[in-house]
Amino acid sequence: MTNESAKAELASMIDEFQQQMQVLGEIQQKRSQLMATGYALQKQVTVVVNADCTVIETRIDPELEDLPLYELGKAITEAAQAAATELGRKSAELMNPIQERRGRMPKMSDLIEGMPDLTGRIPEPIPASTAPPNSPERQQDQPAMTFTDVEELDDITPGRIRAEDW
Repeated sequence: MTNESAKAELASMIDEFQQQMQVLGEIQQKRSQLMATGYALQKQVTVVVNADCTVIETRIDPELEDLPLYELGKAITEAAQAAATELGRKSAELMNPIQERRGRMPKMSDLIEGMPDLTGRIPEPIPASTAPPNSPERQQDQPAMTFTDVEELDDITPGRIRAEDW
């Protein structure tokens, strides 16, 4: 690559970067206005979340007043999770223009000879569990702690350490 073509390529990248920053600012503005709604029990329970996935409104049909609290709690959780899923879909849709632009830009490995393409090494995000805190699913995900570098000590009075033990 000649010096002039490298300069032209760099100028093009800088211009593309400036355009991306402008688009990103517009996307951030639109994102701040996002809301999503989730429903449960045939729309008798409604939860609305904002762009940060914070619950901003919960509506419960008065006809559910005799519903056991544990069932109402499950319905509210289900509606909140549905709202969060919808928000994720809307956020991803909003980010599409940036993803498309990023796909058109050259990678560092395209610009610097011999540099490996490391994009394949980026791990995929692991979806967070929607299981309740003490559910069996959560217990399986957390292996018991085991220590392999343990030393057995004899004749140690609990709560006291003697100088010769060090």
